[in-house]
Amino acid sequence: MDLPFHVYILLCADGHYYVGCTSSLSQRLARHDSGGVYYTRSRLPVQCVAAFGFADKYKAYDFEKYLKTGSGRAFMGRHLV
Repeated sequence: MDLPFHVYILLCADGHYYVGCTSSLSQRLARHDSGGVYYTRSRLPVQCVAAFGFADKYKAYDFEKYLKTGSGRAFMGRHLV
């Protein structure tokens, strides 16, 4: 089953993590790699360390939003990366 929405976590060259959500993971990762995303442009190269598929775009957005909170960052550090 191919899930249409993805939440992904990138590890940047400076050690920071970037969390994003997209409906086209391969195209979005290509934009990151080419310097087309402002936040990661100065932190290249980036490496995708996790990606999660969702059938519902609102659940994907909610999970992305959670991972960007303090408790979500702690969860991410303990369980995902």
